[in-house]
Amino acid sequence: MTQSAASKILVRHPSVAARYQHGKTPITHLIEDYIHERVDIPGDFRDFIRERVQVAEYSFVGDHFKFLFSHFLPEVLIHSREQDERIGKAHYDRGNDFFSWFLGPRMIYTSGFFQSPEDTLEEAQDRKMKLVCEKLQLERGERYLDIGCGWGTLVAHAARDYGVDATGITIAEKGTEYGNAQIARLGQSATARILNKDYRDIPNQTFDKISCLEMAEHVGVRKFQAFMQQVYGLLADDGLFYLQIAGLRAKKGHLGFHMEDLVWGLFMNKYIFPGADASMPLSFVVENMEKAGFEIHSVENVGIHYSLTISRWYDNWMAHRAQVVKTYGEWWFRLWQVFLGWSVHIAAQGSSTCFQVVANKNLDGFNRMRWLSGVNLGERDLPLKRSA
Repeated sequence: MTQSAASKILVRHPSVAARYQHGKTPITHLIEDYIHERVDIPGDFRDFIRERVQVAEYSFVGDHFKFLFSHFLPEVLIHSREQDERIGKAHYDRGNDFFSWFLGPRMIYTSGFFQSPEDTLEEAQDRKMKLVCEKLQLERGERYLDIGCGWGTLVAHAARDYGVDATGITIAEKGTEYGNAQIARLGQSATARILNKDYRDIPNQTFDKISCLEMAEHVGVRKFQAFMQQVYGLLADDGLFYLQIAGLRAKKGHLGFHMEDLVWGLFMNKYIFPGADASMPLSFVVENMEKAGFEIHSVENVGIHYSLTISRWYDNWMAHRAQVVKTYGEWWFRLWQVFLGWSVHIAAQGSSTCFQVVANKNLDGFNRMRWLSGVNLGERDLPLKRSA
């Protein structure tokens, strides 16, 4: 290892000193050593992450194989209700304070939408909620369902600003409590509510508009098609479906996966989002939606918006370091520091991205005039002549 690279790592425990004597270290070992306080990284952590290739290499290590066979593959194959609930609650019910220390006051756990790199997180999140509602063409009096609603901010916003009857679904008990309290503060309890339910228990009703922002990843590859069919069954024949889903870069020709993408993905699955194995290339998403009977209207890649969002989250997290360490400990602080700091660059370089997909039922009678901006409300919402 060069002197300049070696100076970026301060070894605290002699048992790992040999790793940092010669050459580059597998980034998985470096992360494990850092979060367990066997090494420190002096200076600006973001500078270190930006220059990570000087110190780290992306290679498979023994821990990867152990994780693949003991956790990843069983979770991919099973995805039982009990497994999903256990994993989901362990993450989303960790504590509202924990999430507020990086999400900020909006408590929106998804990408904002930026017009400028100078936008604040709150400006980008407010713009994002408006964008979702407009892509869904929400109209007063419609029934709207948000699957995986987090802390209910979008549900409350849609009820207040668009006049819809809004229902949010989340597996998190603390998110349910927070969301309903937020709805009550905004005076929307008559037209909005958050239900603490597994997605498989959504009442078999009909909704005019449905959104799902980054919950479908948790459904898993094996059950993704069944989930798309469930959404299809819940959606009115003239309704719209907005799916936002984190995705991975497609394979590079015949060379297989990009190694950093793969190593980062395994880190994310082990430590941050266990069981969220349906983060896949766009082709997987579109194929499954079309097989379920959807017609794709539009797809927008918002990966760079995610990079900017996570950058704001990282700054928030660092600003709350003392509170995080006091309440949850140094391990949690360092883990999320790695997750957020690394993910800013992962999203910026296209390794992981996020797709916004707007779709409708692929019926002959679906009124596609709704996509023309010059068509008035009455013409756009003509009833279906027939179903196919």
